[in-house]
Amino acid sequence: MNALEAILQTEKLSHIYSSGTPFEHGALVDVDFAAYEGEYLGIIGHTGSGKSTLIQHLNGLLQPTSGRVLFQGQDIWASKARTRQTRFQVGLVFQYPEYQLFEETVYQDISFGPKNMGLDEREIDRRVRRAASFVGLTDAQLEKSPFELSGGQKRRVAIAGVIAMEPKVLILDEPTAGLDPVGVEQILGNIRDYHKANNATIILVSHSMEEMARTVDRLVVINDGRIPFEGPPREIFRHGAELEAMGLGVPQMTRVFTRLKAMGADVDPSVYTIAQAKEAILNALAKRKGGA
Repeated sequence: MNALEAILQTEKLSHIYSSGTPFEHGALVDVDFAAYEGEYLGIIGHTGSGKSTLIQHLNGLLQPTSGRVLFQGQDIWASKARTRQTRFQVGLVFQYPEYQLFEETVYQDISFGPKNMGLDEREIDRRVRRAASFVGLTDAQLEKSPFELSGGQKRRVAIAGVIAMEPKVLILDEPTAGLDPVGVEQILGNIRDYHKANNATIILVSHSMEEMARTVDRLVVINDGRIPFEGPPREIFRHGAELEAMGLGVPQMTRVFTRLKAMGADVDPSVYTIAQAKEAILNALAKRKGGA
């Protein structure tokens, strides 16, 4: 992955809240982070680890106490114009974004971002309908009030509002929080569709290890404002004990195979998906049969 170009990165990024007061807190400490063109990246960390602070730096909502944030190789704080442009190119969907809906119709809500970009009406309409299509909203729903929709549909409206700006990087903070299993799969499917159709970089923040295991290409772990681990999920989930010490866990499938390994089974304890588990069990049975 490192052979690819980093579209978004930080250099020695630090952020201190309430600096100079008794409540001073270092949320990020000399963080070097990179997201690459077209990758699907996951960020995990316990509550208060610094992950939300990090993603708010990535599109200029927070300014570094020290260090730099680079988008396409340029400092996003080099000028006001550069900061503003970055916010259109690096889209951020907050947790429970449906609470930020405010327009009279779904169409108007989705069009809010493109209008702020100064686009003409024809281009705005194209983007609104394309974004609505990605998240599974119908033409009839575009004319409704967002407050007439279900919770899951409101979530899709909010995501569409960011997608309509056609960002090169889409960051989502716990996008499936509070949804039932069907809603979770629908939202993750919408994100996958956008990723594939646009070769966009996706950064997904989630507490769900199962969700991360079956979704992302690479994981970044944040703990106490630093990044102790990053790499493919299989590599990260080998650090099960360290992750649990940080207040995190590993996928249930990894727990099962770690236990099997401890019991003497000839299996790889870093298995983390059902498909991998099936293959590992079949391989173990084949070895046992061959050795019989």
